[in-house]
Amino acid sequence: MKPLSHPAVDDLTVEGILHALSDPVRAAIFADIAQSACAQNCSNFLQVKERDIPKSTLSQHFRTLREAGLIRGERQGVEMQNTSRCAEIDRRFPGLIPAIMKAHQVQSGAKRGAGGQGRKRA
Repeated sequence: MKPLSHPAVDDLTVEGILHALSDPVRAAIFADIAQSACAQNCSNFLQVKERDIPKSTLSQHFRTLREAGLIRGERQGVEMQNTSRCAEIDRRFPGLIPAIMKAHQVQSGAKRGAGGQGRKRA
């Protein structure tokens, strides 16, 4: 098997992080991993935001998150265990990840509160 590559913290960029999180499925995956106290298996995310995600698509999402430096993946047998690199990123870009996580929570709460109707006009 090909070894997984993880960028060095000094090679991470704000643009790369924001690009990786620009997809709503990747943002949801990262939020779950970042909030978890333990490693998350890829198969935990076969359904995200009430949508089934094909394994091939899920692999691409995890690769994008890993290459942006947001997660660290470790093979354990046939499973891939993923952890966040929030602490490392926070040392490089203080406050970035907490700000992104807060914005994600606000956005997720607003979408649930709208009942799928989108924005209400004043």
